[in-house]
Amino acid sequence: MNKKSLLMLTPIAFAVLVSACGGGNDNIVSSDLIVDTNPNSCTVASSNGTGVVVGSGLPGDPAAPEAASGYRLGYKAKYSNSYMVVANTPLASKAGCEVLRAGGTAADAAVAVQAVLGLVEPQSSTLAGSAFMLYYDAATKKVTAYDGRETAPAAAGNYYLMRQDQADENSTAPLPNARRSGRSIGVPGAMRMFEMAQKEHGKLQWNALFDDGISLASKGFVIPARLGSAIASNASNLALDGNAMEIFFHPDGSPRKSGETMTNAPYAKTLEALKARGANALHEGEIAQAIIAKAQQSVGDDAAKTPMTPSLMTMADLAAYQPKKRDPVCTTYRNEYYVCSMSPPSSGGIAIVQALGILENFELKKYPPANATVEGGIPDVMGVHLVSEASRLAYADRDKYVADTDFVPLPANGVSSMLNKDYLKARANLISLDQSMGVAAAGDFGTARNQGIDTTVEYGTTHFSITDAYGNVASVTSTVEGSMGSYHMVEGFLLSNQLTDFSSNPVDANGDLVANRVEGGKRPRSTMAPTLVFKGTEPGEFLMATGSPGGGTIIQYVLKTVVGALDWDMDAQMATSMVDFGATNSRTTNIDGANTTLDLTGLIAGLQAKGHTINNGAQSSGISTIMRVTRDGKTQWEGGVDPRREGIVLGDGSQ
Repeated sequence: MNKKSLLMLTPIAFAVLVSACGGGNDNIVSSDLIVDTNPNSCTVASSNGTGVVVGSGLPGDPAAPEAASGYRLGYKAKYSNSYMVVANTPLASKAGCEVLRAGGTAADAAVAVQAVLGLVEPQSSTLAGSAFMLYYDAATKKVTAYDGRETAPAAAGNYYLMRQDQADENSTAPLPNARRSGRSIGVPGAMRMFEMAQKEHGKLQWNALFDDGISLASKGFVIPARLGSAIASNASNLALDGNAMEIFFHPDGSPRKSGETMTNAPYAKTLEALKARGANALHEGEIAQAIIAKAQQSVGDDAAKTPMTPSLMTMADLAAYQPKKRDPVCTTYRNEYYVCSMSPPSSGGIAIVQALGILENFELKKYPPANATVEGGIPDVMGVHLVSEASRLAYADRDKYVADTDFVPLPANGVSSMLNKDYLKARANLISLDQSMGVAAAGDFGTARNQGIDTTVEYGTTHFSITDAYGNVASVTSTVEGSMGSYHMVEGFLLSNQLTDFSSNPVDANGDLVANRVEGGKRPRSTMAPTLVFKGTEPGEFLMATGSPGGGTIIQYVLKTVVGALDWDMDAQMATSMVDFGATNSRTTNIDGANTTLDLTGLIAGLQAKGHTINNGAQSSGISTIMRVTRDGKTQWEGGVDPRREGIVLGDGSQ
């Protein structure tokens, strides 16, 4: 390597090279690193073809704030030769890309991405939140599901979210409300999950993965449009927390705005602690004590000292938290593909795989979108009808049967029964080609089960997909739950309101216990559904990684993207950009109105003729997709980023 190439290396990559040459850097686990010295890697192309560094502030920098248009037109698939990361904010994509460039794996890069997301996208992600990861290890051809979902404190009972005194029927509700009180705050799990996955699959040392986050928190970053909007819309709740006021507001009490530069010194200090001590920094010691003190706060920091019901979380809860490795939910699709998604406590994975099992009984290839090369095109009426009806059937089972399987088992023989091909064919037979079913009944497994329907509206989630130079893949969805979580802030990061994903009322209309009720140590049901697709009937030839934020509608966003790629031969960007559509188990079918340049009147009229009630509001997906493709006889990564958010695709220079 010449002197010029050495000077162009990132700090991480240079450290890797020095170590490989005998420099003795302690940040390296493995010496068989694939280090990329191309100076144009992890940059975006400017108008003259040169690389623009993300976060530089130079013309063409995608990290600069843009008008909140709701939909960014003109996105085309991006390509790279060796590695790729797609995240919903440019600075997070850059952090992950630099780790990949330095020879890190997808597991290494995931840690770096998460560290930056908690800083620049706190409305959607936090160090003290939850995350699910599906990881494909190319060497063993094995898919592992990593569960970093929060848990309820050990002292939480069935009425934790409904009654201040859980045992007293006359007790008042938590103050000022369940979400803003300490009762919504779960025992965090994300960082212990990332640490578990990185120990098993990483090539760089853990302490090499936080430098981008520390630098941004210390030196400052430009507030993106979505964060600026989140600060403004949540200002009254954030104002009850002194720490949040110090970070998100000016000294005169006015909220910080998009385009301003913001620092977060406490966050940098927390990342330094994580870098030095590992995930235990959040579960033991001073930061853990600060988390407990904040969660147990009984009055707000505002002048009125607003009463606040404290959490029952303890230091013992934090110390006891353990992430879990689980078997993913997998099945074949049309005998051509093998699809894996997240297992319970996620309900999203089962619902997506069930819906695909229903849809393989129909010839979806006959109903592709019109003019798909333009923003994914206009979906076909029959295509939307079939996918929406399959979704209704899947949501019906999801609502009735799925919760944390460590507490509530699935019906019959579990996943195998819910994904049984004959069962799903029988479900498909319930679909009429001419008329929507409106509301579907759950399937009958011969066992009496109670419903645990979750109607929570969630805006605080993000997704990222990563492929590395070794062929490994990570599909990760992480969340703070609602926008800005519980509004409680400590040591530079927000605490989530994840426990509101439980059914607040533990009994249904008949007085029977629901599956998704609060119990001590239990994980609330989630819809997050990181998903991987392979060619063939088993893991081996990786094809696709995707996922999305979106609360209960995550299932719809991921399903339409997978169907777009597998049934309608769309590339990663077209499938991601395509109009979001689908339905929960209700009479309403969602038809995304974010892209106002598309004329959807014919689609809507056609669906209404089949009995669908249409919601044409703009959808809040944040789909991040990577596909493995062959171009000009060469295998490459193909990336698509959701035009409804602020993310970008970055890779190793071919773009």
